[in-house]
Formats: sequence, C-alpha cells, structure tokens
Amino acid sequence: MKTIKLLVINGPNLNMLGVREPDIYGKKTYADLCEYIRGACAEQGVEAELYQSNHEGDIVTKIQEALGVFDGIVINPAAYTHTSVAILDALKAVALPAVEVHLSQVSEREAFRQVSYAGLACVRTVAGLGFEGYREAVLTLKGILEK
Repeated sequence: MKTIKLLVINGPNLNMLGVREPDIYGKKTYADLCEYIRGACAEQGVEAELYQSNHEGDIVTKIQEALGVFDGIVINPAAYTHTSVAILDALKAVALPAVEVHLSQVSEREAFRQVSYAGLACVRTVAGLGFEGYREAVLTLKGILEK
C-alpha cells in the first residue's frame, strides 16, 4: 500500500503560540505543535509536510502546489477562516480531501468567527480539541484515503 502524504497548513499567528492569548490557545509553542503533528502522523504511518504562513497568497500558492504531490490537506486557516474566499477557491480547485482544524472552539467565540469559508471545501471541521484536533484530522483523512 502506498504511503499517504499530507500537507499540514497553519495560517497567521500560529507561529505565536505560547505567546498569543495563552488563556485561549495555551502555553505550548508552535514548535511543540509541529512535534505533536509529526508524532501523530508517524503513529499512523503517514508522511506529512508542515507549512506555516502569515500571508494569504502564500497559503493559496501552497495549496495549489499540493496538487499531484499530496493526498490530502489538514488546514488551520486561523483568521483567514472567516475572510478568505481565495483559500476556499484554492481548496476547491485542487479538490484534495481536506480537514479544517481549529485549536479553540470557534463556535463559542466572537460573532465574526462564526463563518468558515475554508470549511465549505473541507470534509470535516475539528474545533476545540487543541493539538488533538490535528490527530483527529489525520485519522479522518487516513480513513477516507484508505477506502
């Protein structure tokens, strides 16, 4: 069986984990998150490339470059969740199975966070589980891709 290859994209300000609003996002750092994701993927025998950017266009380009290279996408678009039709369109264009992840429970936060454009192109959204949400996303995509 072919090894599943996932692209894991983290959007703006996730590089500030541990510093940014620790009461919401916790005290663990982005490096801790990357280590967690790599471990979760290794446990499942899944290859993953991790990518973080604070720039919408860079994220769009990375999604486009995933076509023909990766089997699926795990994406935490962060603030772009609620504003970026460009990221939605890129996800739709490549048509790879994608799972949206949010560390916090966005449904319980500010009114402007209630719309997810990226989520419209995703097979599932996992929110409010902290780092564990990434493991759930990997398991979801593995289940879909092994069918």
